[in-house]
Amino acid sequence: MNKVKCECGHVNPEGTILCESCGNTIAVREKTDSKKLLDMKYDGSARRSQTYKKTIVDKIWNFFSSVKVGVWIIVLLLIASALGTVFPQELYIPPTVTASEFYKDEYGILGQLYYMLGFHNLYGSWWYMVLVASLGISLVIASLDRFVPLYRALKKQGVTRHESFMKRQRLFSATKTNELPAEMIKERLAARRYKIREENGNIFAEKGRFSRWGPYVNHCGLIIFLIGAMLRFVPGMYVDEVLWLREGETAVIPGTDGKYYLKNEKFIMEVYEKDKEDEVFEDAISRVGDGSVVKNFQSNVILYERKGEIVHGATPELEEIQKKQIRVNEPLKFDSFSLYQVDYKLNELNKMTFSLIDKETEESFGQITVDLLDPQKEYDLGNGYKVEIATYLPDFYFDDDGEPATKTRVPNNPAFVFNMITPDKPEGETSFVAIQQTIEPNGDNKYKLKFENVETKNLTALTVRKDLTLWILGLGGAIFMIGVIQGMYWNHRRIWIKKSEDEILIAAHTNKNWYGIQNEMKTIFKDTALTIPKEQKDES
Repeated sequence: MNKVKCECGHVNPEGTILCESCGNTIAVREKTDSKKLLDMKYDGSARRSQTYKKTIVDKIWNFFSSVKVGVWIIVLLLIASALGTVFPQELYIPPTVTASEFYKDEYGILGQLYYMLGFHNLYGSWWYMVLVASLGISLVIASLDRFVPLYRALKKQGVTRHESFMKRQRLFSATKTNELPAEMIKERLAARRYKIREENGNIFAEKGRFSRWGPYVNHCGLIIFLIGAMLRFVPGMYVDEVLWLREGETAVIPGTDGKYYLKNEKFIMEVYEKDKEDEVFEDAISRVGDGSVVKNFQSNVILYERKGEIVHGATPELEEIQKKQIRVNEPLKFDSFSLYQVDYKLNELNKMTFSLIDKETEESFGQITVDLLDPQKEYDLGNGYKVEIATYLPDFYFDDDGEPATKTRVPNNPAFVFNMITPDKPEGETSFVAIQQTIEPNGDNKYKLKFENVETKNLTALTVRKDLTLWILGLGGAIFMIGVIQGMYWNHRRIWIKKSEDEILIAAHTNKNWYGIQNEMKTIFKDTALTIPKEQKDES
């Protein structure tokens, strides 16, 4: 890397505009614009993006160091995030329906297009993650490109500044005198918490330099926050699933890799009843209807932990860990997981009982009980009577071609194609049985299956939540706010006083609040022969 030596003797990195020590203009363009006020944003320091432009690494660095590129990435992220809120994400649609059918049925052509373009799972899509990663890369490179040279320039700044540097500051004054009340000025500067350095009768006072790092602290907080957000897609770091459990059912808890199981012993729902509540609630209950307002719904559950290794096809050995009554805002917590009560479903069809009878004599040859969640292929009634399930449609409907089909695997509207085998009908008779309808495709059958009764069960819905990234998000947010406060409520102020042969030059600079530093200098130079610096206009 080539070095640039200033006339003061300080060696500066290539690309430096103002000497890090004396502030003399080094760049040709700055020298020609002698009447233009100096751009003090980065103290004229050499930035990598403005110096190296040849290799592919340089081009990538320069691309991501651009503020415009960062702003466009943010705009694209905002647009994409907004599109993700037009319709519900797949995570929040009912688990009993398929995503494609849900968006088509609920939102028509727009919903179907929304699903086809992948917006239904936007925040987990690869291209959204690429945008988030690009924003993180932009923040890192843009921060390093500016922070490192600015830190070096501020650390190496000298006390004695070049006259051209002084005269091209926004606040400047020159006084024809040789008398400088240095001690009085230093006392006043110290009283206002300035750090003072002195060299050959020249004075440099500075305070609030730490406020210059506020934006970079912001960037650090944002980077940590983005890392936390992206870690949510690493397996084991974040779980947000819904577990549906029927009464008496035991199932593995999602996200636990088969380690924990949960049993729903009983689901309880209580409602407000007009005659049993306080008088203050009577009017409200009357408006919505007696028994219509849910008072409480809870799940009495047992948490189990699996012992030993997972053996596929074998019944796991479970050890009871704890019992818990899960209510709204009263979750079951264990091993970084929390289970919240969020929903329920009453009286879901569970088992249906049919009798095989002779249609003419009404003679019964036995009953079969079909478990709608795990139906058997055949049911033997003895004495040569047998019923086979040829087809089972848990959520029956007719598709566009008029063919029977099922929407889901949940028994919301079960239908069967039964094959009834009897001694006198060994080839069997076929019957299509659905709720409130029976169809005999082969004409009049001799036998039929008569519906006897149905057994229902209540279901509970529990949200399974695990978030190991929460502290990272909190840390990033806290650091971001520290940066906001650091950069907003303090400012970096510098005052230079230079003695020449027959005059005293005073210049000042701040990164913001020019009115404040002007008032401060009125106090510092009050009752002295020195001219208080006034604001200069840019003559470019």
